[in-house]
Amino acid sequence: MTTTWILVANASEAKLYANTGINKGLEKVAAFDHPNSRKKNSDLMTDRPGHMQSSGNGHSSRQPASDPKQHEHEIFAREIAHHIEQGRTGNQYQRLIVAAEPHFRGLLNNTFSAQVHSLISESLDKDYTKATQKELAVHLENFIYL
Repeated sequence: MTTTWILVANASEAKLYANTGINKGLEKVAAFDHPNSRKKNSDLMTDRPGHMQSSGNGHSSRQPASDPKQHEHEIFAREIAHHIEQGRTGNQYQRLIVAAEPHFRGLLNNTFSAQVHSLISESLDKDYTKATQKELAVHLENFIYL
């Protein structure tokens, strides 16, 4: 029996479902929430970008400011990828479908291991995090027999 995991995600929440075969439907495996991804940049920043004094001609340099929201998105992508990797090493699934909003799907792709990439059968640029299980089944009917 082949188990398919279906990950639906955006930068602040994700749901992981499993399907174990034809007419078995979807079973929720896990839900992830990352409230920091919903915060404003100003709420995530602790202080201004660093300022470094250089030796020599009296010139100084400013360290490039990183985007705190982007940093939170990357943290969340790593958290999800870690869970997906644990499932792979535990042989909990043999096939993976990923549906995520495009920017976050790119972050996930950069975070997934090569072994996880080899199990991805479908990758969709869609945010289905607000969809019910029934609605999700309709969206996935072309990729899996539920």
